[in-house]
Amino acid sequence: MKLRFILALWVARLVMFASRISGRGKGSALPGRVALKIYPGLLRELGRQVRRGIIIVTGTNGKTTTNNMIAGVLEGAGYSLVLNREGANLITGVTSAFIKVAGLSGRINRDYACLEVDEASFPGVVREVAPSIVVVTNFFRDQLDRYGELDKTIALVRDALASLGGICLVLNADDPLVAQLGRVTGKTAVYYGLAEHGGVTRTGSAAREAKFCPFCGVELSYRYYHYSQLGRYSCSGCGFARPEVDVEGVEPGAEQLAISCQVRFRRGDRHSLSIPVSGLYNLYNGLAACSVGLLLDIEIDGIIFSLSGYRPATGRMEKFIYLGKTVLLNLVKNPTGFNEGLSALLSVPAGRVNVLIAINDNDADGRDISWLWDVDFEVLEHSSGKFSGFVCTGRRAWDMAVRLKYAGVPGTCITVLEDFGDAVRAALEGTGEMSYFLATYTALWPVERILSGYAQREKLQPENIPSVSRSVKSVR
Repeated sequence: MKLRFILALWVARLVMFASRISGRGKGSALPGRVALKIYPGLLRELGRQVRRGIIIVTGTNGKTTTNNMIAGVLEGAGYSLVLNREGANLITGVTSAFIKVAGLSGRINRDYACLEVDEASFPGVVREVAPSIVVVTNFFRDQLDRYGELDKTIALVRDALASLGGICLVLNADDPLVAQLGRVTGKTAVYYGLAEHGGVTRTGSAAREAKFCPFCGVELSYRYYHYSQLGRYSCSGCGFARPEVDVEGVEPGAEQLAISCQVRFRRGDRHSLSIPVSGLYNLYNGLAACSVGLLLDIEIDGIIFSLSGYRPATGRMEKFIYLGKTVLLNLVKNPTGFNEGLSALLSVPAGRVNVLIAINDNDADGRDISWLWDVDFEVLEHSSGKFSGFVCTGRRAWDMAVRLKYAGVPGTCITVLEDFGDAVRAALEGTGEMSYFLATYTALWPVERILSGYAQREKLQPENIPSVSRSVKSVR
């Protein structure tokens, strides 16, 4: 057994090396796939060596960003990590993350593992590794041809959580589909969310995921919405309601491609938080990271400092500079995420914007692209003066162009260039003051590679984050 373990590890490391030098990938999934074929118990053997604990982040949107924010907080506190930073979140990618830091004998010398895990893969991963903290970000419809209906996805996560012992849940209080997990699993839970603010809405035309109480089926009443089904809700049938939060974002704001808020804790104190990324949804990711940091007894000043220097992963509102102009690259994969991407686009401080939309329909994207018709592209019609033009590219470029046309975007403003290289150049050389790229998963990587050849990636992470002291704290 030990021989097979070593063989699996060494072969996987060779595959990882070959993948990188050949330029055919980042070695983020294939090594794990090969290793598990040779020795199926490899992940379990490596995972049990982590000294302090394993943190898993799952949910529909925000997994990569939340996981990397948590990792930044822990690294800033002086801890060493196992981390799947680029978002390879199936069991093969998780295994590759462990292989990457393992010694030749298979030893893992790390304090924590921070793992982003796909919702459908969550049950399989937690059968192999035992998390101490599980963060659930949100639940939205995503790739129906792969996941099936949302109820199925939620049930997979719920049942897996119920089977685990000795864990603490970190849950988004504003999403009733997530908040229910504290009650149905009986696990200890810490809740985070956003307080009411001037940007909330009172009508729920876009709230498609959680109209009814998950416990009694009565229609939920909302006092306000942040976006989609996230807001302040209650049920008149059984009393289910947004739980009291432990970590809350108050008075959110956006300025110069950054978001900010006051972080209020249940014990009463407040701290100012600013993160150099766009989008209200990224405040949720930051609040989740704050919650985990406090659970692990990290000083709040250290948490705030680490988040202030956060650098986005590829395609998560990543910032580039091209000839002095800002270029933002953002991953989109479902209606809610795309709507929030459009909201961030409309809120950028620049005048006119060159927009590129890259849509593929490969397996990792989901073959069914009918979800594009659930995205509220109609918001673009009312701000047509903000855009210098739209470039559509990818395998389904023409489908995207048709969707924009039906949304009211003039045909003269839409260009279709199926070749990624031609499309990126056209979007960069547009007459706008900045460029904003939106891409589905398999389109993201070629677009990022081409963009990197023209533009410089902005480095936001401080070169040296000092270690911060740790003292016993309690979120509650």
